Amino acid sequence: MYEFRWNVWNTDHIAEHGIGRHEAEYVVEQARRPYPRRSRDDTYLVRGQTPAGTYIQVVYTLDPDNTVYVLHARPLSRREKRRYRRGRR
Repeated sequence: MYEFRWNVWNTDHIAEHGIGRHEAEYVVEQARRPYPRRSRDDTYLVRGQTPAGTYIQVVYTLDPDNTVYVLHARPLSRREKRRYRRGRR
């Protein structure tokens, strides 16, 4: 179980893409291999399905105390969704 840090900026930012806090948290917490993927700038990317069935991508960083700070979340494109379902995540 992760602890998340939310503020007005990141809550509003993901809401612009139609994603709620609980959806982003769920996808991060349910991540399965090969996720999370770590990038060179110390952010992490996770793709997964929300409880409502929406496929989304979440990008986050870890605070020094390992709290998750969500930077971005958006629905997957049709192509990304197809690749995710085929296992080429």
